[in-house]
Amino acid sequence: MIIIIRKDAPNREVERLKSLLAERNIRPHESVGERQTIIGCIGDVSHLDVTEIESIGIVERVQRIQEPYKAANRKFHPDPTIVDCSGARIGGGHFSVIAGPCSVETEEQIVEVARAVKSSGASMLRGGAFKPRTSPYSFQGLGAEGVRLLLLAKRETGLPVVTELMEFRDIELFNDVDVIQIGARNMQNFNLLREVGSYTKKPILLKRGMSSTLQELLMSAEYIMSSGNPNVILCERGIRTFETAMRNTLDLGVVTVLHKLSHLPVIVDPSHATGSAELVPDSAVAAAAIGADGLIIEVHNDPQHARCDGKQSLTPADFSAMMKRIDAVRKCAVLR
Repeated sequence: MIIIIRKDAPNREVERLKSLLAERNIRPHESVGERQTIIGCIGDVSHLDVTEIESIGIVERVQRIQEPYKAANRKFHPDPTIVDCSGARIGGGHFSVIAGPCSVETEEQIVEVARAVKSSGASMLRGGAFKPRTSPYSFQGLGAEGVRLLLLAKRETGLPVVTELMEFRDIELFNDVDVIQIGARNMQNFNLLREVGSYTKKPILLKRGMSSTLQELLMSAEYIMSSGNPNVILCERGIRTFETAMRNTLDLGVVTVLHKLSHLPVIVDPSHATGSAELVPDSAVAAAAIGADGLIIEVHNDPQHARCDGKQSLTPADFSAMMKRIDAVRKCAVLR
């Protein structure tokens, strides 16, 4: 349910309404937009009397939200959300590129890559410290040492860092991490989503599960937001279909659909979607052209000897060339 407030309603009356809702075990979320103010009601609203609420002088109208996701719904928050990632902004016209290796391997590797992607225009550094792998015999990441090396690269370059959290017990290792990634395999790990949402207000990069619908993705975002963290970034990283030419099928249409359904920023991961370095640049440019709020790209200084996903990793030179193409596309008047 959302309550649309009359224009120029006194703040004291708005606060009184929010207190009334809180007394009835409803968590009010105020969204002040350019055209109107909306109070979103989070919780069980079945016991609320719509007629009573509409009789309050400052209320213009009450609208029930039929979709099961509430906080993530654009009706709940008409203006796009801008997520601040330690200075790098995503959403509402702000475009950011996150780049770095699939996994952190050595100090030399992560620092060299960080410097290279920053010089080419990346605004954040990615790198896996804990790696969820299909095979238990594959490289699983450096763990806590990987986080330490990422933070060292952050100090060297000033780039905010993004890395994946797999288990809540490791959360304290992420105190200086700027953006916590929840990977595709954990998208519906609801206990983890609740715990992270209630523990921190850090931006959460939520990747779409490989076989998940958009409603399932938005419901996963809802777990984080309803637990107290509104700073969620949605990520399309390809889905599993019958096609085998690529690692996954990049579903670019979801960028437009998610922007219609939700106020949350949407970024695209063409590296995991295509699984091939030669296919990444075209997919990245297409994502920028269709209106994605950002990209997350795998870059390695020696892809042939990478311990994880070298086949889909760009070299620093290829990344630089791709960034020039993306910059040109984003300067087109149609995207302004």
